[in-house]
Amino acid sequence: MALSSPSAARPAKPQTYTGVAIFLHWILALALVGIFFAGTYMVGLSFSPLRLKLYNWHKWAGITILTLSALRVLWRFTHRPPPLPAAMVQAMPAWQHWAHEGTHYAMYALFFIVPLLGWAYSSAIGFQIVVFGQIPLPDLVPASKELAETLKPLHKLAAWSLAALVVLHVAAALKHQFVDRDGLIGRMLS
Repeated sequence: MALSSPSAARPAKPQTYTGVAIFLHWILALALVGIFFAGTYMVGLSFSPLRLKLYNWHKWAGITILTLSALRVLWRFTHRPPPLPAAMVQAMPAWQHWAHEGTHYAMYALFFIVPLLGWAYSSAIGFQIVVFGQIPLPDLVPASKELAETLKPLHKLAAWSLAALVVLHVAAALKHQFVDRDGLIGRMLS
């Protein structure tokens, strides 16, 4: 009769993401939360220096998020994420697998769609983006009041959609941490 080792009784610790992937994940998470709340706050302000400052900050943050998202996608293409633990994949109902994959793909798409719509809206309304007050960016579209009126609600809808997916992503991570207790969240906390 063979004796089993204590480590054989415990599930294997999930593999972690690379340090760069972890850094990009958390810096983007903080930036997205900050820009979302700043954006929802600034639209309710009356015309003032504070509102102008927040709009400029919002645009700069959007361009920064766009840049970080491009770096994150490039990193992900060149550094595959660790696979989900096999036991977790086997225990996961099909709908959870689809939700896991779909949420990630939709968030990645919206990381680009939201800032690009904002950039296009700013161009259409006739306000060039000058990042940090130093780097002028080309307009994505020509100035057009009609186009601006179309792009503004699309930017808002995309931003709220991204916010909803982020909340869903966080809820799933918390479920894994506190309900399933499978250590999955540790892959991004290493």
